[in-house]
Amino acid sequence: MKNSEILGLSTEELTAKINEEKNNLNKLKFAHAVSAIENPTRIKALRREVARLSTELTKRKAASASVTE
Repeated sequence: MKNSEILGLSTEELTAKINEEKNNLNKLKFAHAVSAIENPTRIKALRREVARLSTELTKRKAASASVTE
């Protein structure tokens, strides 16, 4: 998911996407622990995607908190 696509998501969609990607990451980690997966770099890519999504969510929360004060 590109950064421009992340910016286009609403906060609720962002939260849902984070939960979905975290679940996918956990499933992938378990599959890799049981037997080697075809593309282990997918774990790294998913982890980074979750980090990008979380960073955007944190930015939005900080921006809304500063506006409220």
